Amino acid sequence: QVQLVESGGGLVQAGGSLRLSCAASGRTFSLYTMGWFRQAPGKEREFVAAITWSGKNIYYADSVKGRLTISRDNVKNTMSLQMNSLKPEDTAVYYCAADPSRAYYTASGYKYWGQGTQVTVSS
Repeated sequence: QVQLVESGGGLVQAGGSLRLSCAASGRTFSLYTMGWFRQAPGKEREFVAAITWSGKNIYYADSVKGRLTISRDNVKNTMSLQMNSLKPEDTAVYYCAADPSRAYYTASGYKYWGQGTQVTVSS
């Protein structure tokens, strides 16, 4: 069993930065591929980024490449999302997720989810 708790969301102006964190409990955190997803009002949850257990393989949605950076620390059981050059269209609730049974970009395949953290980017 893995419990995930996100933090670090907030209100920022366009062009600004935020760093999201996901703290995980559970001994097997280091075994899981982890992902970040986001959901804006009235829209479906969408893939943002994913990182394999070793950190060797990292994937990004095209819309965030070059602006967002995913990382993990298997000793501290944490995952982070550094968000730079934020845009109003990045506004959403951001979720961390673990242990996908399907492709890393498929939300429905993830077994564990956090409660989400709100990111609001003003223009």
